[in-house]
Amino acid sequence: MAIKKVGVVGCGLMGRGIVEVSAKVGYEVVVSEINQQLLDQGLAALNASLTKAVERGKATQEEKDATISRIKGTTSMEDFKDCDLVIEAAVENIDLKKKIFADLDRICPKHAILGTNTSCLSILDIAMATKRPEKVLGMHFFNPVPVMRGLELVETIVTSEEVVKAADEFGKSVGKSVFKCGDAPGFIVNRLLMPYMLEAMRILEAGFASKEDIDKGIVLGLNYPMGPFTLADYVGLDTLYFVACAIYEEFKDPRYAPPTLLKKMVTAGHLGRKAGKGFYDYSK
Repeated sequence: MAIKKVGVVGCGLMGRGIVEVSAKVGYEVVVSEINQQLLDQGLAALNASLTKAVERGKATQEEKDATISRIKGTTSMEDFKDCDLVIEAAVENIDLKKKIFADLDRICPKHAILGTNTSCLSILDIAMATKRPEKVLGMHFFNPVPVMRGLELVETIVTSEEVVKAADEFGKSVGKSVFKCGDAPGFIVNRLLMPYMLEAMRILEAGFASKEDIDKGIVLGLNYPMGPFTLADYVGLDTLYFVACAIYEEFKDPRYAPPTLLKKMVTAGHLGRKAGKGFYDYSK
């Protein structure tokens, strides 16, 4: 199953990262957004990322120009009509994703593979919104996509082996190291990450240690590149809250229950780096 043209639904942080790594290695890419303003913002950020790579000597101007030439932005889902693979990178809302996949199923050619970048939602539930559930799988990239080397492939009980193999080959072609798992909430990474992150917040909430000392303890004691609160601010507290709620809803395991502190910070809009304030202050 040859993949030549790639579609990406969403030109936000994750979507444009997937666009960048795909176009860099030679794929023709179509990326959509819900309106022209968001599309322009996403493409501008993508251009800035490519420019930074040139400035740092990681790419030439010619390579950047060639990458840009392979990317087409659109506000019409109909432009996915000749794509071999479409990866959805919309917000984590199951009803929205089901609608997107139903539309993609109608628009895309019969051979096209449909992937979702969800980090926790049921792939099978999304797949059943289509008439080709055997061609649907999870393709969970990590932030920032151009830097992070992993790609988590999630197969359901109906995903075909041929589709998994094609997605694996695509992942490797864009420079990712692929690891696979079944369709359970959180998959591998978030199922293991969330208890660690949430327990750090409970320790802070209980007044047992400061966020600075918890972060320092993890960095110096476990040799992690950053502590849980620095990482939480980077990922986004709203994203962490959503993932925790989704996994808790499925398992009812108290390890995944969001601490009150996390819920209050999300309510207050203290979402991390993207908001200028989270566990740490980024306003300056």
